[in-house]
Amino acid sequence: MSSTTPRTSPTPSTTPSTRTAPAEHTPGRRPQGGPPLLAPVLAFAVLTIGYVVVNSSTPRPDASGKEVLKYARDNGSTIELGSLLLFASATPLALLAAVLYRRLRALGITAPGSAITLVGGVLASVALTGSALFGWAGGRLPMDADPALARALADLSFLSGGVAYSVTFAMLVSGISVTGLLTRLLPRPLAWTGLALAAAGMVSPLSLIADPFGYLLPVVRFGGLIWLVITAFLLPRTRPSRHQ
Repeated sequence: MSSTTPRTSPTPSTTPSTRTAPAEHTPGRRPQGGPPLLAPVLAFAVLTIGYVVVNSSTPRPDASGKEVLKYARDNGSTIELGSLLLFASATPLALLAAVLYRRLRALGITAPGSAITLVGGVLASVALTGSALFGWAGGRLPMDADPALARALADLSFLSGGVAYSVTFAMLVSGISVTGLLTRLLPRPLAWTGLALAAAGMVSPLSLIADPFGYLLPVVRFGGLIWLVITAFLLPRTRPSRHQ
């Protein structure tokens, strides 16, 4: 009787094959920080300064409706030019907010600061747009217009471009300042200055019931503009190493 030799099935390899995720072999991609910050921030600064120069003789918020209407009749072209400059400045501000958001995300910021920066910048742009539209409408009032209407349009323009802008701009500044302070992306003095400007912007609505707080509005507008230009120069494209 012939003996049968049992067939042994091939033994599988005892060393399991390891699969490497494609990402481990993919060379690291350089994060895209978006376009340079200086282009929109300088455009915003130039248009803002132009608007302030053109509207330097605008009646104060406490002026009467007759004074506002008289100024509108005598300076209609000036008001329209100033409204155009203010309206134009809203566009680079919105673009700046988007670029700042993208830059912070590229730097690895996942905290709410980047989103607060974006929301604050967009809302500030909307506030400037509303102020420009109300101002443009006030500059085109007919000769027989009601002074109360002229005063109401001037108030709406002031509220949009003054108080509403200060609060929303404070959101943008606070988003960058807190992020820059915690992650050391900005020099500490610059970050703390931004926080002080943001606090002034948040307190500025008190100007509606107490006149002394009205001085905070130009502080936020012009101080914030200077702060924003400096920040655009100093905010890095890459995040420094912790060991540096």
